[in-house]
Amino acid sequence: MSPRLPRRQADRRGLRLWPVGFALALAFTAAVLVAAAVFYAGWDLLGARELKPERHIDSKTLFDLVKLAFSVVAGAGALVALVVAYRRQRVDEDGALRDATRLHTERFTTAVSQLGDESAAVRLGGVHALAGLADDAPTRELRQTCIDVLCAYLRLPYTPETDLPEGDAEARHAYLALREVRRTTIRLIRDHLRLPPDHQHSWQGHNFGFTGVTFDGGDLGGAVFSSGAVHFHGAVFSGSTVAFRAARFSGGAVEFNQAVFSGLSGGGVSFSEAEFSGCRVSFNRAMFSGGTVSFSEAVGTAPTGLIPAAGSPLPDGLLLPASWQPAGS
Repeated sequence: MSPRLPRRQADRRGLRLWPVGFALALAFTAAVLVAAAVFYAGWDLLGARELKPERHIDSKTLFDLVKLAFSVVAGAGALVALVVAYRRQRVDEDGALRDATRLHTERFTTAVSQLGDESAAVRLGGVHALAGLADDAPTRELRQTCIDVLCAYLRLPYTPETDLPEGDAEARHAYLALREVRRTTIRLIRDHLRLPPDHQHSWQGHNFGFTGVTFDGGDLGGAVFSSGAVHFHGAVFSGSTVAFRAARFSGGAVEFNQAVFSGLSGGGVSFSEAEFSGCRVSFNRAMFSGGTVSFSEAVGTAPTGLIPAAGSPLPDGLLLPASWQPAGS
């Protein structure tokens, strides 16, 4: 697997620069126009009406003309040097980006191969390597690719603890190792979403695809979901506590459509003190059964699809702030 390059970079074969002749002609034309504009502006400000004719040129005037000629030549040379230096800078920057992208691709390939290793310890190293690659990505698109792979890893088939064969110690050990890798992935995502948006390692504003992911634990508390699209469509929340405590949902879209909240133990799923503002958060056709899903002390606008029609009972275990209760209940 290799990271997807930005389309504008993938479609081009080289750095797009104007031919040097055209660039120089354009630069000279611009310089002449600017000089003419300055000259005529000064002419007008000084109130000059006409030039005084000189029938004879003395040595001082001739010397001034020679100096003017050399100044023009020097200015032309400086203009050529400026154009060449600019082109060289552009080429150097493009080469540096290509080198950084190539190195990123090599590291990316190694990290992805670690995720497919049989050893949980190696997979754990691959998760940390991908998170580090996302932080060091030379472009936003390459960072998004690393995030997509981490989310895809969470979407891989996964058997929760409640479905393990009874008395199978080997299966349980494999499950515990895989759960540790998955929870580490969730923790790394949370930690990056807690960083301020102007932090160089912040993942706020990126897209996260948790469609169909099984969450039997994990802490996304304090994460800020803003500007990007976050999909929990069809995700299953079961088993241990899953925390969204004090998470912030602002901007973008967060979707819990058809998510299943069932078989929850401990604290269930907690959105306590979460903040919903300026974004679309939807729980349309979500299922709540066999556990507690708490929105206590949450503030802001209630997510769509969460509150049933007026007069309808709330699903068992669903705890909402008083201001979110259905009208007439």
